[in-house]
Amino acid sequence: MAVGNVEALWARTVFSPVPVRNAFEVTVERLAQSIRLGVLVDAERLPPERELAETFGVSRVTLREAIKALREVGLVESRRGRGGGTFVVSPKVSRPRPAEQISRSFEHSLEDALALRRVVEPGAAALAATGTLTATDRAGLHRYLAEATNCVPAGRRLADSRLHLAIAALGGSASVTAVVADTQMRLDELLRAIPVIPANIAHSNRQHSAIVDAILAGKPDQARTEMEEHVDGTAALLRGFLS
Repeated sequence: MAVGNVEALWARTVFSPVPVRNAFEVTVERLAQSIRLGVLVDAERLPPERELAETFGVSRVTLREAIKALREVGLVESRRGRGGGTFVVSPKVSRPRPAEQISRSFEHSLEDALALRRVVEPGAAALAATGTLTATDRAGLHRYLAEATNCVPAGRRLADSRLHLAIAALGGSASVTAVVADTQMRLDELLRAIPVIPANIAHSNRQHSAIVDAILAGKPDQARTEMEEHVDGTAALLRGFLS
């Protein structure tokens, strides 16, 4: 790897075990950012799959899904035959992608939007779990969850936003709901720009279900924790692909 002093520090951070929670998303984030920052350079071959999985402390299945996500956005490519493997495609030499163009105009406020979401949405989920929910409230939450889980890929963002707004609305605070809506709007263009990754969608669906279960059970601390994990996973992907 081509690393200097700063790059060496980053490399030690990248190539270390990832958190158990959101393992897939954080693996994508670390690999993508290492490519964008030049820790992994153009045409460099990634370490063997087993070695890389052990380094990150993730399963080989998780690693394969992460590499697949990077391949779909053109940050790596796989070559067959003798001397094959997975090789870095530097974003400096690859064709510009819509996500990159969007991120350049949004980059200054990405971290601000992610920080706001990290504060507001877990709190909104906790607030929703503290109230007394009517049968209509419960049925509506189940419906929004089902729509977000079973929708076609093209409708994913809308269904996802509707679920998050429904959760915020259950807290009974118009101000909190308005801030959640604003946050969803600020991230919408970027979330639509990154690839739809089946492994992340499946993980997100499980997280949505856990959040809803905690709210329906009246467990605010659990609802907050589950929502924190969910938004952290999304933040990891956005940073990986767009930062």
